[in-house]
Amino acid sequence: MIFTTAALAALLVSAAAAKDSRTFAVLRHYGNGPLTTCRADPIVSPGTASAHLHTIMGASNFGLNVTGEHLRQSECTTALPTADMSIYWFPTLFFKDPKDGKLEQVPFYYMNVYYFFEPTNDDIRAFPLGMKMVSGDAMLRTPPPGAAYGKGSNMDPSKGPITAASITCPRANFNPPSWPKDSDGSMAGIKTNQDGEGWGFPFEDCDAYASPLRADVHFPSCYNPKAGLDDYKNNMAFPSDAGNGKQDCPKGWIHTPHIFFETYWDTHGLLSRFKDLVGKESPFVFANGDATGFSVHGDFVSGWDEKALQQIIDNCDAGHAGMHTCPGLIGGVNDDSKSCKIECPIDEKVDGKLDKLPGNNPIQGWKYGTSGSGSSSGNNLAVGIDSAVPKPTNVVKQAVTSPAPTTTVLQTTTVQSTTTVYISAVGAEPTDAATDGKTVGDFKYAGCYEDTSDRVLSGIIRANLGRVNNTACVTHCSSKGFSVAGTEYGGECYCGNELSKVEKLDDSKCHMTCEGDDADKCGGDWALSIYSKSGEVSARDVYAESHHRRHIHNHYMHHRRTPAGRIRR
Repeated sequence: MIFTTAALAALLVSAAAAKDSRTFAVLRHYGNGPLTTCRADPIVSPGTASAHLHTIMGASNFGLNVTGEHLRQSECTTALPTADMSIYWFPTLFFKDPKDGKLEQVPFYYMNVYYFFEPTNDDIRAFPLGMKMVSGDAMLRTPPPGAAYGKGSNMDPSKGPITAASITCPRANFNPPSWPKDSDGSMAGIKTNQDGEGWGFPFEDCDAYASPLRADVHFPSCYNPKAGLDDYKNNMAFPSDAGNGKQDCPKGWIHTPHIFFETYWDTHGLLSRFKDLVGKESPFVFANGDATGFSVHGDFVSGWDEKALQQIIDNCDAGHAGMHTCPGLIGGVNDDSKSCKIECPIDEKVDGKLDKLPGNNPIQGWKYGTSGSGSSSGNNLAVGIDSAVPKPTNVVKQAVTSPAPTTTVLQTTTVQSTTTVYISAVGAEPTDAATDGKTVGDFKYAGCYEDTSDRVLSGIIRANLGRVNNTACVTHCSSKGFSVAGTEYGGECYCGNELSKVEKLDDSKCHMTCEGDDADKCGGDWALSIYSKSGEVSARDVYAESHHRRHIHNHYMHHRRTPAGRIRR
Protein backbone atom coordinates (compact mmCIF):
# COMPACT_ATOMS: atom_id res chain seq x y z
CA MET A 1 0.00 0.00 0.00
CA ILE A 2 1.32 3.44 -0.97
CA PHE A 3 0.71 6.39 1.37
CA THR A 4 0.81 10.04 0.47
CA THR A 5 2.97 12.36 2.57
CA ALA A 6 -0.18 13.84 4.13
CA ALA A 7 -1.49 10.39 5.03
CA LEU A 8 1.79 9.38 6.61
CA ALA A 9 1.80 12.57 8.65
CA ALA A 10 -1.73 11.85 9.83
CA LEU A 11 -0.75 8.31 10.87
CA LEU A 12 2.23 9.62 12.81
CA VAL A 13 0.05 12.12 14.66
CA SER A 14 -2.44 9.37 15.45
CA ALA A 15 0.32 7.13 16.77
CA ALA A 16 1.68 9.90 18.94
CA ALA A 17 -1.78 10.59 20.35
CA ALA A 18 -2.36 6.95 21.38
CA LYS A 19 -0.32 7.15 24.59
CA ASP A 20 -0.07 3.90 26.49
CA SER A 21 2.60 5.02 28.98
CA ARG A 22 3.68 8.19 30.67
CA THR A 23 6.51 10.32 29.35
CA PHE A 24 7.82 13.43 31.06
CA ALA A 25 10.43 16.15 31.12
CA VAL A 26 11.49 18.40 34.00
CA LEU A 27 11.51 22.13 33.30
CA ARG A 28 14.50 23.61 35.11
CA HIS A 29 15.19 27.24 35.94
CA TYR A 30 18.54 29.02 35.94
CA GLY A 31 20.07 32.08 37.57
CA ASN A 32 20.42 33.42 41.08
CA GLY A 33 17.07 33.00 42.81
CA PRO A 34 13.54 33.78 41.63
CA LEU A 35 12.39 36.30 39.05
CA THR A 36 11.03 38.41 41.92
CA THR A 37 9.28 38.16 45.28
CA CYS A 38 6.15 40.27 45.14
CA ARG A 39 2.65 40.83 46.51
CA ALA A 40 1.09 40.51 43.08
CA ASP A 41 -1.24 37.90 41.59
CA PRO A 42 -2.49 38.72 38.08
CA ILE A 43 -4.91 35.75 38.15
CA VAL A 44 -6.75 36.23 41.47
CA SER A 45 -6.10 39.96 42.05
CA PRO A 46 -5.47 41.56 38.64
CA GLY A 47 -4.57 45.25 38.61
CA THR A 48 -3.91 45.61 42.34
CA ALA A 49 -1.79 44.35 45.20
CA SER A 50 -2.60 40.77 46.12
CA ALA A 51 -3.51 39.58 49.60
CA HIS A 52 -0.15 37.88 50.24
CA LEU A 53 3.44 37.66 49.04
CA HIS A 54 4.47 35.29 46.24
CA THR A 55 7.73 33.90 44.92
CA ILE A 56 7.64 34.17 41.13
CA MET A 57 9.52 32.26 38.44
CA GLY A 58 9.34 32.68 34.69
CA ALA A 59 9.01 35.52 32.19
CA SER A 60 10.07 39.11 32.87
CA ASN A 61 6.74 40.65 31.79
CA PHE A 62 5.12 39.37 34.99
CA GLY A 63 3.10 42.18 36.56
CA LEU A 64 -0.23 43.17 38.03
CA ASN A 65 -1.92 42.34 34.72
CA VAL A 66 -0.73 39.80 32.17
CA THR A 67 -1.86 38.29 28.89
CA GLY A 68 -0.26 35.56 26.87
CA GLU A 69 0.74 38.00 24.14
CA HIS A 70 2.36 40.29 26.71
CA LEU A 71 4.32 37.39 28.18
CA ARG A 72 5.60 36.40 24.75
CA GLN A 73 7.21 39.87 24.48
CA SER A 74 9.27 39.37 27.66
CA GLU A 75 12.96 40.22 27.50
CA CYS A 76 13.99 37.12 29.44
CA THR A 77 12.76 34.20 31.52
CA THR A 78 14.13 32.09 34.36
CA ALA A 79 13.17 28.94 32.40
CA LEU A 80 15.97 27.24 30.49
CA PRO A 81 13.96 26.67 27.27
CA THR A 82 13.69 30.03 25.51
CA ALA A 83 10.26 29.08 24.12
CA ASP A 84 8.73 29.09 27.60
CA MET A 85 7.63 32.60 28.57
CA SER A 86 5.13 31.27 31.12
CA ILE A 87 4.96 32.45 34.74
CA TYR A 88 4.84 30.18 37.77
CA TRP A 89 4.26 31.39 41.31
CA PHE A 90 3.48 30.19 44.85
CA PRO A 91 3.23 31.64 48.39
CA THR A 92 6.49 32.74 49.98
CA LEU A 93 7.54 30.77 53.07
CA PHE A 94 8.39 32.61 56.29
CA PHE A 95 10.18 31.64 59.50
CA LYS A 96 8.71 32.91 62.78
CA ASP A 97 11.67 33.26 65.11
CA PRO A 98 10.81 31.66 68.47
CA LYS A 99 13.31 33.99 70.11
CA ASP A 100 11.65 37.32 69.28
CA GLY A 101 8.50 36.43 67.31
CA LYS A 102 9.69 38.30 64.22
CA LEU A 103 9.18 36.98 60.71
CA GLU A 104 11.69 36.56 57.89
CA GLN A 105 11.72 34.80 54.53
CA VAL A 106 13.10 31.29 54.49
CA PRO A 107 15.90 31.20 51.90
CA PHE A 108 14.45 29.92 48.62
CA TYR A 109 16.42 26.95 47.29
CA TYR A 110 15.06 26.28 43.80
CA MET A 111 12.07 25.09 41.78
CA ASN A 112 11.41 22.24 39.35
CA VAL A 113 8.31 21.99 37.16
CA TYR A 114 7.52 18.50 35.91
CA TYR A 115 5.66 18.25 32.60
CA PHE A 116 3.89 14.88 32.52
CA PHE A 117 2.32 13.50 29.33
CA GLU A 118 -0.04 10.88 30.70
CA PRO A 119 -1.41 7.65 29.23
CA THR A 120 -4.70 8.68 27.61
CA ASN A 121 -7.07 8.08 24.72
CA ASP A 122 -7.06 11.85 24.13
CA ASP A 123 -4.71 13.93 22.05
CA ILE A 124 -2.47 15.88 24.44
CA ARG A 125 -2.27 19.45 23.18
CA ALA A 126 -0.14 22.45 24.15
CA PHE A 127 -1.56 24.96 26.60
CA PRO A 128 -3.46 27.74 24.79
CA LEU A 129 -1.47 30.97 25.01
CA GLY A 130 -2.56 32.96 28.06
CA MET A 131 -4.37 30.10 29.80
CA LYS A 132 -4.57 30.69 33.57
CA MET A 133 -4.94 28.09 36.27
CA VAL A 134 -4.67 27.71 40.05
CA SER A 135 -4.28 24.55 42.13
CA GLY A 136 -4.60 24.18 45.90
CA ASP A 137 -6.66 26.31 48.29
CA ALA A 138 -5.07 29.43 49.81
CA MET A 139 -7.83 29.66 52.43
CA LEU A 140 -7.40 26.20 53.99
CA ARG A 141 -6.41 26.09 57.68
CA THR A 142 -7.81 22.60 58.21
CA PRO A 143 -6.92 19.37 56.39
CA PRO A 144 -8.07 19.18 52.76
CA PRO A 145 -11.19 17.09 52.17
CA GLY A 146 -10.20 13.47 51.66
CA ALA A 147 -7.02 13.67 53.74
CA ALA A 148 -6.52 10.95 56.37
CA TYR A 149 -3.51 9.52 58.20
CA GLY A 150 -1.74 6.94 56.02
CA LYS A 151 -3.94 7.59 52.99
CA GLY A 152 -2.49 8.33 49.58
CA SER A 153 -3.14 11.46 47.54
CA ASN A 154 -5.90 11.40 44.93
CA MET A 155 -5.85 13.01 41.48
CA ASP A 156 -8.94 11.26 40.07
CA PRO A 157 -12.27 13.08 40.62
CA SER A 158 -14.18 9.82 40.09
CA LYS A 159 -12.53 8.40 43.22
CA GLY A 160 -13.28 11.16 45.70
CA PRO A 161 -12.00 14.63 46.65
CA ILE A 162 -8.84 15.79 44.91
CA THR A 163 -5.80 16.15 47.19
CA ALA A 164 -3.38 17.83 44.81
CA ALA A 165 -1.10 19.76 47.19
CA SER A 166 1.14 18.48 49.97
CA ILE A 167 4.45 18.95 51.80
CA THR A 168 7.45 16.65 51.38
CA CYS A 169 10.07 16.42 54.14
CA PRO A 170 13.08 14.33 53.07
CA ARG A 171 15.03 13.04 56.08
CA ALA A 172 17.96 10.75 56.82
CA ASN A 173 15.50 8.53 58.72
CA PHE A 174 11.89 8.72 59.84
CA ASN A 175 12.19 7.82 63.50
CA PRO A 176 10.41 9.68 65.00
CA PRO A 177 7.86 10.27 62.21
CA SER A 178 7.71 13.71 60.59
CA TRP A 179 3.99 14.03 61.35
CA PRO A 180 2.61 12.79 64.72
CA LYS A 181 1.21 9.25 64.51
CA ASP A 182 -2.54 9.13 63.90
CA SER A 183 -2.85 12.93 63.75
CA ASP A 184 -6.26 14.14 62.59
CA GLY A 185 -4.95 17.53 61.50
CA SER A 186 -6.54 19.54 64.32
CA MET A 187 -3.21 20.39 65.99
CA ALA A 188 -0.61 18.90 63.62
CA GLY A 189 -0.14 17.74 60.05
CA ILE A 190 -1.13 14.37 58.62
CA LYS A 191 1.19 11.79 57.06
CA THR A 192 0.14 10.29 53.72
CA ASN A 193 0.98 6.71 52.75
CA GLN A 194 4.62 7.81 52.27
CA ASP A 195 6.88 8.49 55.27
CA GLY A 196 8.29 11.65 53.73
CA GLU A 197 5.04 13.22 52.58
CA GLY A 198 2.13 14.80 54.41
CA TRP A 199 -0.55 17.44 54.50
CA GLY A 200 0.62 20.35 56.63
CA PHE A 201 4.03 21.35 57.96
CA PRO A 202 6.08 18.58 59.61
CA PHE A 203 7.29 18.92 63.19
CA GLU A 204 10.71 17.42 62.41
CA ASP A 205 13.72 18.90 60.61
CA CYS A 206 13.95 18.05 56.89
CA ASP A 207 17.63 17.10 56.80
CA ALA A 208 18.15 14.83 53.78
CA TYR A 209 21.16 15.61 51.62
CA ALA A 210 20.42 18.32 49.01
CA SER A 211 16.65 18.07 49.62
CA PRO A 212 15.17 20.33 52.31
CA LEU A 213 11.46 21.00 52.87
CA ARG A 214 9.47 20.96 49.64
CA ALA A 215 5.98 22.08 48.65
CA ASP A 216 4.33 19.89 46.00
CA VAL A 217 1.43 21.02 43.81
CA HIS A 218 -0.22 19.00 41.02
CA PHE A 219 -2.25 20.92 38.46
CA PRO A 220 -5.31 19.72 36.52
CA SER A 221 -4.80 18.87 32.85
CA CYS A 222 -8.25 19.19 31.27
CA TYR A 223 -9.05 22.61 29.78
CA ASN A 224 -12.63 23.70 29.13
CA PRO A 225 -12.56 26.07 26.12
CA LYS A 226 -16.13 27.16 26.86
CA ALA A 227 -15.00 28.65 30.19
CA GLY A 228 -12.10 30.46 28.53
CA LEU A 229 -8.55 31.40 29.38
CA ASP A 230 -9.25 33.69 32.36
CA ASP A 231 -11.93 31.80 34.30
CA TYR A 232 -9.51 29.99 36.61
CA LYS A 233 -12.34 28.75 38.86
CA ASN A 234 -14.06 26.79 36.09
CA ASN A 235 -11.71 26.30 33.16
CA MET A 236 -9.69 23.33 34.45
CA ALA A 237 -10.38 19.85 35.84
CA PHE A 238 -8.44 16.66 36.58
CA PRO A 239 -8.95 13.77 34.12
CA SER A 240 -10.84 10.63 35.16
CA ASP A 241 -10.03 6.94 34.99
CA ALA A 242 -10.78 5.59 31.49
CA GLY A 243 -9.56 2.03 32.13
CA ASN A 244 -6.37 0.29 31.05
CA GLY A 245 -4.30 2.72 33.10
CA LYS A 246 -5.44 5.71 31.07
CA GLN A 247 -7.08 8.96 32.11
CA ASP A 248 -9.31 11.01 29.81
CA CYS A 249 -10.85 14.48 29.86
CA PRO A 250 -14.59 15.20 29.53
CA LYS A 251 -15.90 15.32 25.98
CA GLY A 252 -15.23 18.67 24.34
CA TRP A 253 -12.38 19.53 26.74
CA ILE A 254 -8.70 19.75 25.71
CA HIS A 255 -6.18 17.42 27.35
CA THR A 256 -3.08 19.50 28.21
CA PRO A 257 0.18 18.54 29.97
CA HIS A 258 -0.07 17.69 33.66
CA ILE A 259 2.33 20.04 35.43
CA PHE A 260 3.69 19.51 38.93
CA PHE A 261 5.51 22.15 41.04
CA GLU A 262 8.37 21.20 43.34
CA THR A 263 9.49 24.22 45.37
CA TYR A 264 12.32 23.91 47.87
CA TRP A 265 13.27 26.11 50.83
CA ASP A 266 16.37 25.81 53.00
CA THR A 267 14.56 25.17 56.27
CA HIS A 268 17.39 22.97 57.54
CA GLY A 269 19.74 25.97 57.47
CA LEU A 270 17.62 27.53 60.22
CA LEU A 271 17.74 24.50 62.52
CA SER A 272 19.93 26.11 65.18
CA ARG A 273 17.21 28.70 65.70
CA PHE A 274 14.28 26.29 66.12
CA LYS A 275 15.91 23.10 67.45
CA ASP A 276 13.99 23.42 70.73
CA LEU A 277 10.72 23.20 68.76
CA VAL A 278 11.61 20.02 66.84
CA GLY A 279 9.04 17.32 67.49
CA LYS A 280 6.66 19.80 69.13
CA GLU A 281 5.57 22.37 66.55
CA SER A 282 6.54 24.06 63.29
CA PRO A 283 8.10 27.56 63.15
CA PHE A 284 7.07 28.09 59.52
CA VAL A 285 4.19 30.07 58.07
CA PHE A 286 3.13 30.79 54.52
CA ALA A 287 2.81 34.42 53.43
CA ASN A 288 -0.99 34.15 53.58
CA GLY A 289 -0.76 33.64 57.35
CA ASP A 290 -1.17 29.87 57.26
CA ALA A 291 0.80 28.24 60.10
CA THR A 292 -0.51 24.77 59.23
CA GLY A 293 0.80 24.36 55.68
CA PHE A 294 -2.57 23.00 54.52
CA SER A 295 -2.95 25.94 52.10
CA VAL A 296 -0.15 24.93 49.72
CA HIS A 297 -1.09 26.29 46.30
CA GLY A 298 0.34 27.47 43.01
CA ASP A 299 -0.54 29.60 39.99
CA PHE A 300 0.36 29.37 36.32
CA VAL A 301 -0.15 31.45 33.17
CA SER A 302 1.00 29.92 29.91
CA GLY A 303 3.36 31.96 27.79
CA TRP A 304 4.58 29.01 25.75
CA ASP A 305 5.25 29.11 22.06
CA GLU A 306 2.54 26.55 21.34
CA LYS A 307 4.39 24.94 18.44
CA ALA A 308 7.49 24.45 20.60
CA LEU A 309 5.52 22.89 23.47
CA GLN A 310 3.64 20.60 21.09
CA GLN A 311 6.95 19.40 19.68
CA ILE A 312 8.05 18.53 23.25
CA ILE A 313 4.77 16.73 24.00
CA ASP A 314 5.03 14.63 20.85
CA ASN A 315 8.74 13.83 20.92
CA CYS A 316 10.40 14.31 24.30
CA ASP A 317 10.87 11.89 27.19
CA ALA A 318 13.92 13.56 28.72
CA GLY A 319 12.81 12.83 32.29
CA HIS A 320 15.14 14.14 34.98
CA ALA A 321 17.77 15.10 32.41
CA GLY A 322 15.65 18.19 31.84
CA MET A 323 13.44 19.63 29.15
CA HIS A 324 16.36 21.70 27.86
CA THR A 325 17.89 18.41 26.61
CA CYS A 326 14.86 17.45 24.49
CA PRO A 327 15.80 16.56 20.90
CA GLY A 328 14.90 19.21 18.35
CA LEU A 329 14.00 21.78 21.02
CA ILE A 330 12.52 24.76 19.18
CA GLY A 331 14.14 28.04 20.17
CA GLY A 332 17.06 26.49 22.00
CA VAL A 333 18.25 27.11 25.55
CA ASN A 334 18.95 30.29 27.52
CA ASP A 335 22.45 31.29 28.58
CA ASP A 336 22.50 30.02 32.15
CA SER A 337 25.44 32.25 33.09
CA LYS A 338 22.94 35.10 33.40
CA SER A 339 20.02 35.81 35.71
CA CYS A 340 16.57 37.10 34.78
CA LYS A 341 15.30 39.52 37.45
CA ILE A 342 12.62 42.21 37.71
CA GLU A 343 11.57 44.70 40.35
CA CYS A 344 8.25 44.15 42.10
CA PRO A 345 5.67 46.85 41.26
CA ILE A 346 4.54 46.92 44.91
CA ASP A 347 6.86 49.13 46.96
CA GLU A 348 6.96 47.64 50.47
CA LYS A 349 9.43 46.00 52.83
CA VAL A 350 9.44 42.23 52.42
CA ASP A 351 13.03 41.32 53.36
CA GLY A 352 14.68 41.32 56.73
CA LYS A 353 13.04 40.96 60.12
CA LEU A 354 9.35 41.87 59.98
CA ASP A 355 6.82 42.45 62.75
CA LYS A 356 3.98 41.27 60.52
CA LEU A 357 3.52 39.54 57.21
CA PRO A 358 3.35 41.71 54.07
CA GLY A 359 -0.31 42.56 53.55
CA ASN A 360 -0.84 42.37 57.34
CA ASN A 361 -2.15 38.81 57.13
CA PRO A 362 -3.01 37.30 60.52
CA ILE A 363 -1.25 34.08 61.46
CA GLN A 364 -3.86 31.33 61.70
CA GLY A 365 -4.19 27.63 62.40
CA TRP A 366 -3.32 25.14 65.14
CA LYS A 367 -2.12 27.01 68.24
CA TYR A 368 -3.01 30.38 66.68
CA GLY A 369 -6.67 29.45 66.22
CA THR A 370 -8.90 30.60 63.39
CA SER A 371 -8.94 34.30 64.30
CA GLY A 372 -5.17 34.48 64.05
CA SER A 373 -2.54 36.77 65.51
CA GLY A 374 -0.27 39.45 64.19
CA SER A 375 -2.85 41.67 62.51
CA SER A 376 -5.12 44.33 63.89
CA SER A 377 -7.35 44.07 60.85
CA GLY A 378 -8.31 40.45 61.45
CA ASN A 379 -8.72 39.72 57.76
CA ASN A 380 -6.76 38.51 54.80
CA LEU A 381 -7.17 41.60 52.62
CA ALA A 382 -4.42 43.67 51.08
CA VAL A 383 -3.68 46.39 53.65
CA GLY A 384 -1.74 49.63 53.37
CA ILE A 385 -1.14 49.57 49.62
CA ASP A 386 -2.90 51.99 47.29
CA SER A 387 -5.04 49.91 44.95
CA ALA A 388 -4.22 52.31 42.12
CA VAL A 389 -0.79 50.74 41.66
CA PRO A 390 0.98 52.08 38.56
CA LYS A 391 1.76 49.72 35.73
CA PRO A 392 5.13 48.15 36.60
CA THR A 393 8.35 48.86 34.81
CA ASN A 394 10.22 45.58 34.52
CA VAL A 395 13.93 45.92 35.23
CA VAL A 396 15.95 43.04 33.85
CA LYS A 397 19.33 42.61 35.50
CA GLN A 398 21.58 41.08 32.93
CA ALA A 399 25.03 39.61 33.30
CA VAL A 400 27.59 41.63 35.27
CA THR A 401 31.22 41.33 34.29
CA SER A 402 34.10 41.65 36.72
CA PRO A 403 34.36 45.36 37.60
CA ALA A 404 37.32 47.66 37.73
CA PRO A 405 38.50 48.35 41.30
CA THR A 406 36.90 51.83 41.40
CA THR A 407 33.39 50.87 40.31
CA THR A 408 30.47 50.88 42.74
CA VAL A 409 28.99 47.39 42.50
CA LEU A 410 25.36 46.91 43.54
CA GLN A 411 24.55 43.66 41.70
CA THR A 412 27.04 40.83 41.38
CA THR A 413 24.84 37.81 40.83
CA THR A 414 26.61 36.71 37.67
CA VAL A 415 30.25 37.55 38.34
CA GLN A 416 32.35 35.00 36.49
CA SER A 417 35.48 35.11 38.60
CA THR A 418 36.49 35.96 42.14
CA THR A 419 37.69 39.56 42.12
CA THR A 420 38.38 41.96 44.94
CA VAL A 421 35.80 44.72 44.71
CA TYR A 422 36.38 48.07 46.37
CA ILE A 423 33.29 50.04 47.24
CA SER A 424 33.84 53.68 46.43
CA ALA A 425 32.41 56.48 44.37
CA VAL A 426 33.11 56.21 40.66
CA GLY A 427 36.42 57.84 39.94
CA ALA A 428 37.56 57.82 43.56
CA GLU A 429 40.75 56.14 44.66
CA PRO A 430 40.28 52.78 46.38
CA THR A 431 40.69 53.00 50.13
CA ASP A 432 41.04 50.45 52.86
CA ALA A 433 37.58 49.55 54.17
CA ALA A 434 38.81 49.17 57.74
CA THR A 435 38.85 52.88 58.33
CA ASP A 436 38.45 52.64 62.08
CA GLY A 437 41.31 50.15 62.43
CA LYS A 438 39.37 47.55 64.45
CA THR A 439 41.02 44.14 64.46
CA VAL A 440 40.17 40.77 65.94
CA GLY A 441 43.20 38.51 65.99
CA ASP A 442 44.65 38.70 62.48
CA PHE A 443 41.29 39.75 60.97
CA LYS A 444 40.56 43.39 60.17
CA TYR A 445 37.18 45.12 60.18
CA ALA A 446 36.04 45.54 56.55
CA GLY A 447 32.80 47.42 57.17
CA CYS A 448 29.05 46.96 57.35
CA TYR A 449 27.51 45.10 54.38
CA GLU A 450 23.98 44.22 53.31
CA ASP A 451 22.80 40.62 53.70
CA THR A 452 20.00 38.98 51.68
CA SER A 453 17.70 35.99 52.12
CA ASP A 454 20.12 33.97 49.95
CA ARG A 455 22.92 34.83 52.45
CA VAL A 456 25.85 36.74 50.99
CA LEU A 457 28.25 34.84 53.27
CA SER A 458 27.32 31.18 53.21
CA GLY A 459 30.31 28.96 54.00
CA ILE A 460 28.84 28.47 57.48
CA ILE A 461 25.40 29.89 58.23
CA ARG A 462 24.57 30.76 61.83
CA ALA A 463 27.43 28.95 63.51
CA ASN A 464 26.31 27.42 66.83
CA LEU A 465 28.45 29.45 69.23
CA GLY A 466 26.08 30.25 72.05
CA ARG A 467 26.23 33.97 72.93
CA VAL A 468 27.92 35.45 69.88
CA ASN A 469 30.46 38.25 69.74
CA ASN A 470 32.90 39.26 67.02
CA THR A 471 35.88 37.57 68.64
CA ALA A 472 34.07 34.25 68.96
CA CYS A 473 32.80 34.43 65.38
CA VAL A 474 36.18 35.34 63.87
CA THR A 475 37.94 32.65 65.91
CA HIS A 476 35.43 30.03 64.79
CA CYS A 477 35.56 30.99 61.10
CA SER A 478 39.34 31.13 61.11
CA SER A 479 39.56 27.69 62.76
CA LYS A 480 37.41 26.30 59.94
CA GLY A 481 39.72 27.70 57.29
CA PHE A 482 37.61 30.70 56.22
CA SER A 483 39.05 34.15 55.54
CA VAL A 484 35.87 36.20 56.12
CA ALA A 485 33.62 36.32 59.18
CA GLY A 486 30.43 38.28 59.73
CA THR A 487 28.05 38.90 62.62
CA GLU A 488 24.43 39.91 62.20
CA TYR A 489 21.37 40.81 64.27
CA GLY A 490 23.38 40.90 67.50
CA GLY A 491 23.84 37.15 67.72
CA GLU A 492 24.39 35.38 64.40
CA CYS A 493 27.75 34.28 62.99
CA TYR A 494 28.49 33.61 59.30
CA CYS A 495 31.70 32.39 57.62
CA GLY A 496 32.98 32.30 54.06
CA ASN A 497 35.71 33.46 51.72
CA GLU A 498 33.78 35.91 49.50
CA LEU A 499 30.44 37.69 49.43
CA SER A 500 27.83 36.81 46.80
CA LYS A 501 26.65 40.42 46.69
CA VAL A 502 28.75 43.42 47.66
CA GLU A 503 26.77 46.39 48.88
CA LYS A 504 28.37 48.43 51.62
CA LEU A 505 26.15 50.15 54.16
CA ASP A 506 26.79 53.01 56.52
CA ASP A 507 28.28 51.72 59.77
CA SER A 508 25.20 53.02 61.58
CA LYS A 509 23.26 50.07 60.09
CA CYS A 510 25.45 47.66 62.09
CA HIS A 511 24.24 48.98 65.42
CA MET A 512 23.06 45.96 67.42
CA THR A 513 24.91 45.13 70.62
CA CYS A 514 26.59 41.72 70.60
CA GLU A 515 24.87 39.13 72.76
CA GLY A 516 28.26 38.08 74.08
CA ASP A 517 29.86 41.53 74.44
CA ASP A 518 27.91 44.60 75.53
CA ALA A 519 30.80 46.82 74.45
CA ASP A 520 30.78 45.78 70.78
CA LYS A 521 28.39 45.78 67.83
CA CYS A 522 27.41 42.65 65.90
CA GLY A 523 25.70 43.75 62.69
CA GLY A 524 22.06 44.77 62.40
CA ASP A 525 18.82 43.89 60.66
CA TRP A 526 20.06 42.22 57.43
CA ALA A 527 23.37 43.97 57.99
CA LEU A 528 26.69 42.15 58.54
CA SER A 529 29.69 43.41 60.48
CA ILE A 530 32.40 41.95 58.25
CA TYR A 531 35.93 41.02 59.31
CA SER A 532 38.48 39.60 56.88
CA LYS A 533 42.16 38.77 56.84
CA SER A 534 42.84 41.47 54.27
CA GLY A 535 40.35 44.07 55.48
CA GLU A 536 38.70 43.84 52.05
CA VAL A 537 35.79 41.83 50.59
CA SER A 538 35.44 39.87 47.37
CA ALA A 539 32.57 38.81 45.14
CA ARG A 540 32.32 35.10 44.39
CA ASP A 541 31.03 33.27 41.29
CA VAL A 542 27.45 32.74 42.44
CA TYR A 543 26.31 31.19 39.19
CA ALA A 544 28.87 28.41 39.45
CA GLU A 545 27.78 27.64 43.01
CA SER A 546 24.08 27.66 42.09
CA HIS A 547 24.76 25.38 39.13
CA HIS A 548 26.79 23.03 41.34
CA ARG A 549 24.06 22.96 43.99
CA ARG A 550 21.43 22.03 41.41
CA HIS A 551 23.80 19.42 39.97
CA ILE A 552 24.27 17.82 43.41
CA HIS A 553 20.52 17.65 43.95
CA ASN A 554 19.83 16.25 40.49
CA HIS A 555 22.57 13.65 40.92
CA TYR A 556 21.16 12.67 44.30
CA MET A 557 17.58 12.41 43.03
CA HIS A 558 18.67 10.34 40.03
CA HIS A 559 20.67 7.78 42.01
CA ARG A 560 18.84 7.60 45.33
CA ARG A 561 15.05 7.71 45.17
CA THR A 562 14.29 7.29 48.87
CA PRO A 563 10.68 7.12 50.11
CA ALA A 564 10.97 10.82 51.00
CA GLY A 565 12.36 11.68 47.61
CA ARG A 566 9.91 9.68 45.52
CA ILE A 567 7.37 11.82 43.80
CA ARG A 568 3.80 10.81 43.26
CA ARG A 569 3.63 10.19 39.54
